[in-house]
This record gives sequence, structure tokens and C-alpha cells, in this order.
Amino acid sequence: MSKKKTIEILEASAREATLLTESPISQWALTLKRFRGRRSGMIGLGIVMFLVLTAIFAPLISPYPPNEVLIGKEDVSPREKPCVHVLGCDAENPQHILGTDANVRDEFSRIVFGSRVSLTLGFFTVTIALLTGSFLGAVAGYIGGWLDNIIMRIMDVVLGFPSLLLAIAIVSVLGPGLRNALIAIAIVAIPSYARIMRAQVLSIKETDYVAASIALGATPRQILLRRVVPNALTPLVVLATLGVATAILEAAGLSFLGLGAQPPLAEWGSMLANERNNVFTSPHLVFFPGLAIMITVLGFNLMGDGLRDALDPSLNK
Repeated sequence: MSKKKTIEILEASAREATLLTESPISQWALTLKRFRGRRSGMIGLGIVMFLVLTAIFAPLISPYPPNEVLIGKEDVSPREKPCVHVLGCDAENPQHILGTDANVRDEFSRIVFGSRVSLTLGFFTVTIALLTGSFLGAVAGYIGGWLDNIIMRIMDVVLGFPSLLLAIAIVSVLGPGLRNALIAIAIVAIPSYARIMRAQVLSIKETDYVAASIALGATPRQILLRRVVPNALTPLVVLATLGVATAILEAAGLSFLGLGAQPPLAEWGSMLANERNNVFTSPHLVFFPGLAIMITVLGFNLMGDGLRDALDPSLNK
């Protein structure tokens, strides 16, 4: 090996070391600073944090258990004076912030507990899709050849179907239920993460610091796990944030069709389905669950847009 070639390899190794020790910290600090400058992203983050805290402290916020039938109470509309459990209530004369549903259950309590179901489903779905899709995309992009062709053609077949229609078909085969809905939505979302990860890997594996690692004797597994994948995660973080909103919306759609959450579980989509016949007589029973879905999707979309803008160098010159 010539002296010039040796010097080039050492310089590449030095750049790699600098990237691994300094760049991640400064890059994430810069990204956080940019994100804080995005008003829409901060609004979205505030909405998401509010929803997460609501889900965590649902038993303290709700005046009733979500499935408790209030014997002796008829279907009522929202009352003017709210009664929050943490503030104290008169047990003999309780009041309903958002009224009661057709089964005489407190609507406010069910919406609060519904945030637990929707957020849990959204986070778990995206986690499964992200891990599986990233693995398939990384393997396909780094190894290439016939394995790349097989994996990506399967992803193309899945992408050829409308997402909600394919999720309905999968749940119809597996059977209705929240767990099967989670599996179906995750399967539908996998190709998006796989294609983005593959594109990132194809670009990153040609960089100088990867070539330096190869020259220094790193194994393909070490290069993929320590060099390629960590530097390919940026666009996947943005997609995952937006994917939570999509997963919640699709889960609500499946529950509305009777294929997702099953009674008496408090889930916003199933609440809409159960009360759709009362839209003219008791519109609040449909309006408030729909509003909860809208606010949740809006919050994650705003936060995802803020992250995208903060991570996009072309928008921060």
C-alpha cells in the first residue's frame, strides 16, 4: 500500500472518529434548537404531551370508571358545571361534563380512558413497523443482490394495496380485536420504513467513513450496526412521528367498522360506531370522540412537521 493511500485512510479514520464523538451531540443540540424555533412543532409537542399526561393520569382525571353503568341516570347532555374527580365531587349528586352515552356511561371518562388505548396502539404499532421495516431495509440495501430484490418486491406488493383496505383484509383473516388490528396496521406500515431505510443505506454505505471502516478490518455486521444504521435514522424519526397519527386514525377506522376494539373497551373509534345512530338526537356523543381523534392526529402531524423542518438542512441555511 502506497504512503499516499495510507494517509488518505488515516484521514478518513480521523473524520470518522470526529463524526462519532462530536457530530451526534452537536447535531442533536442544533436540531433541538431549530425545533424550538418552529412554532407549529412546539404546539404539536404541547398537544402530544397533554395527551400523554391525560393517558397516564386517567384514573385521577375521570370522575367514573369508563365502563361503569350509572344506574338511575338517563342519557343526558353535557352539563354547564363540570365535576372533576381530583377536585372533589358530591357522590350523591354527580355531574357529567360531556353527558352520558346510550348505555348510561360517563362520556368524559370514556374519552379520557380512550386516550390510553389510542396512544398505546399508535406507539406499539409504529415501534413494530419501525423495527421490522428498518431491519428489512438495512439488510436489503447493504447486502443487495437477489435478497434485495426479494425483499423489495414483497414491499412493493404490500404497497400496491390501499392501506386501510389491506388492514381490513388482514383483520378479517385474523379475527376482530384490538391486538389483531395492531398487527394489521403494523404490517401495512412496514414497507414505508423499509424503503426509506434502504435508500439511506444505499447512500451511506458509499461514504468515506464506511470505506475507512472496511479498510480497518471491520466486519459487515459491525459496519451496518455501528456506522450505517445510526446515520440513517434521521428521516425514520420524522416518519415514525407522523406514523403514530396515521396508526391512530386507521385504528379508529377499524374500530368504527367493528374490526378493532370490541365493547365495552373505551376507544374513540368504537365510541363513534356505537353512537352513530344518535348523531341527530345526541350529537355530543359523536362530536367529542371525533374531536379527540382530530386533536390527536393534529398534534402528531404538527410535531412531525416541526421535526422534519428542524432536520432538513435545506430549510435551515
